[in-house]
Amino acid sequence: MPHAPNSSPARLLAALLALTVPVLLARNVSPSTTLLNQLLAVGGWGALIACLPVRPGRGAIGAVVLPLALLAVLVAEALWSWHGGLPSSLALSAIAMMVCAGTVLWAAQARWPRDTAQEDDAGGPLLRPVLAALLLAGVLSSVIALLQVFAPQWTDGDWIARSGLPGRAVGNLRQPNHLSTLILFGLIALVPLAEAGRVWGLRLHRGLALVLGVLMIEAVVLTASRTGMVATLLLAGWGLLDKGLSRRTRIALVLVPVVYGLCWAGMAGWAREGSHVFGGEARLAEKDLSSSRGAIWKNTLSLIAAQPWTGVGWGEFNFAWTLTAFPDRPVAFFDHTHNLLLQFAVELGLPMAALLALLLTAALVLAWRRSLAQPAEAGVTARAALVIVLLAGLHSLLEYPLWYAYFLLPTAWALGHALRRPPMNRPTVLSATPPSAWAPRVLGALMTAGALFALQDFYRVVLIYQPGDATTSLAQRIRDGQHSVFFSYQADYALATTTEPPSQALGAFETATHALLDTRLMMAWARALDGSGHPDEARTLAQRLREFRNPAADDFFAVCEDETQTPRPFQCEAPAHVVPWRGFMPAQE
Repeated sequence: MPHAPNSSPARLLAALLALTVPVLLARNVSPSTTLLNQLLAVGGWGALIACLPVRPGRGAIGAVVLPLALLAVLVAEALWSWHGGLPSSLALSAIAMMVCAGTVLWAAQARWPRDTAQEDDAGGPLLRPVLAALLLAGVLSSVIALLQVFAPQWTDGDWIARSGLPGRAVGNLRQPNHLSTLILFGLIALVPLAEAGRVWGLRLHRGLALVLGVLMIEAVVLTASRTGMVATLLLAGWGLLDKGLSRRTRIALVLVPVVYGLCWAGMAGWAREGSHVFGGEARLAEKDLSSSRGAIWKNTLSLIAAQPWTGVGWGEFNFAWTLTAFPDRPVAFFDHTHNLLLQFAVELGLPMAALLALLLTAALVLAWRRSLAQPAEAGVTARAALVIVLLAGLHSLLEYPLWYAYFLLPTAWALGHALRRPPMNRPTVLSATPPSAWAPRVLGALMTAGALFALQDFYRVVLIYQPGDATTSLAQRIRDGQHSVFFSYQADYALATTTEPPSQALGAFETATHALLDTRLMMAWARALDGSGHPDEARTLAQRLREFRNPAADDFFAVCEDETQTPRPFQCEAPAHVVPWRGFMPAQE
């Protein structure tokens, strides 16, 4: 395979595009703050897979059959929900992302033939570039975190995002929890690189590795993420249990919570002595330590109890939760349950959630066993990959990181890498793997082309919200946006919330309301329903909106203060019959 070494720089460049650049991009455009980052991740992973010098062997799919089965179930559920009323743009987006995740799982199985001596033979062609890119993403994000807290005047909002949270780092993704997990990914990647003593051919001195580790721990402290705080215990547990690591590395991992505590104490002292703000202390002082998660989980359990067998449908949690009576609901508009297992249970039903949990558990157990069976350096990298998966799982119990491509795809790679069969179990056919790599090249090219198409598709709706120098009317831009494959619901949102009277755009609500029901959309929808002869639906919707106690709806309900007004506005009257959430679903032909 004489051409393999020559492709190494291309793979490193593609890995940087897949893992480092997406999380460093600060620019975003309405109506999505993360879409550009996600498309960069998808396109970058496509380029990385296209750079594979060998294709995964015939046993590759069998090695990752458990997570592939899980993804297949989710694709089937998305298709079923699409048939039941989920807008095509939302269904296709979800399906495309799961197909990309499956492709990355498969590509993680690529390995050199046995008779080929390569620098990264222990982990295959993707190992070194992925670890290096994760480490660089973690280190550079840590530097951004330091600037956001200690030198906010240097954050211009274009190259380095400004933190809207006093005394907290948010990174260029503008999410403290996302930044925390991202940096911890980099810290985990540092471990096998430090054990090997090199990063992509360059020597990595232990002293430098120690400095980088402390830098990243300090940055996690600056995020004030409670998930990040708990995750330090995961790293300490790794150090305690993994006897394949060197003694120095194990001690360093066990001391991660101690270093975290020292950095926290240092920040608290710095804040008190200099009258500065440290977001971590403010977070601990909050009365609601769960940030309304307890309330949303309570509501979710009620929804599960109401429809335990088939759930509310893939992607329909926000729709069902918003349109179900919950007088004690949290006032924020939640579009996810902030817990992966509850998300499966409420949307897919308990039987399907149990099946998915079983598949996921079996995959993790198998990954643990295979990582233990790997020899020497390969075992270290396999267990590091497993820890990345466990960290993503921990984060998924409190948020929904796997709904973002820049977390989903690295996690898919990590799981695929951890599931690699040890050498003694490799089918002999793998030793004769030919150099031809047409399959990954085609699949990678399709992923990158798909990302470019989605980018062009996205800008059809961007022009609605940010017209710039566009000379076309808003109505024409909305019509153009409605032809978008993946984002037409954004155009329908604009149509539903700008048309007067709203009843003239009643069809737009059938799609826009399934993405995220917010105050503006609910007020317009209620008026549209009332104006089209659906008083009970309009009044029920007004009742649900009142439960959110959102100041943006104060004017909408202010007319109810005049009790002498006749006839009474619909939002001031109780419905003759309360309409259940399924009563708001579009009628099926």
